[in-house]
Amino acid sequence: MAAQAVIIIIAAYLLGSVSSAVLICRLYGLPDPRESGSGNPGATNVLRLGGRVAAVMVLVCDILKGMLPVWGAWFLGLNPLYLGFIGIAACLGHIYPIFFHFNGGKGVATALGALAPIGGDLATLLIATWLAVVAASGYSSLGSVAASLCAPLFTWFFKPEYTMAVSMLSCLILWRHSDNIVRLIKGQESKIWNKMRRQQNDSANEP
Repeated sequence: MAAQAVIIIIAAYLLGSVSSAVLICRLYGLPDPRESGSGNPGATNVLRLGGRVAAVMVLVCDILKGMLPVWGAWFLGLNPLYLGFIGIAACLGHIYPIFFHFNGGKGVATALGALAPIGGDLATLLIATWLAVVAASGYSSLGSVAASLCAPLFTWFFKPEYTMAVSMLSCLILWRHSDNIVRLIKGQESKIWNKMRRQQNDSANEP
């Protein structure tokens, strides 16, 4: 079982290293998300750069990067601790992709995908938490931080045996958002709606 876990961990990292945002932006002829907008190759930045269709495609692909290896490991009967390491490996691949010069995104969608095999109720609550916070505040990063903080608590209510694994994932996402947290505290974080409006105005003013 340990050998299976190691193989899946490596595979999860390699799958996570496939940057959906970069590839889909190339497909649509959009700017490189690592060099435009917020500089983060994720669905939120692609939404600003290219609209909803491209962003949804990135979101689905990023979720699948976390879901597929964890679901496969769950199907093989690996214990919750191994599932946690596999989910972390997929997120680390997204954050530090070996195929894209180790310049990746925040890992939120991939982490959500890794949590989805645990239960649809957990995933639904986390998505609802993110949406509620973003709708109320306008800050995508604050929604991610709130969902990460709530994830271990929600897991403890539904499937407590996975609490440790989910807590490890949450710590990784919170660490990845440390710069955003500092900007939120200082009142320097930009709201997603403001960035989208600026992008639209810039496009409208182009000759």
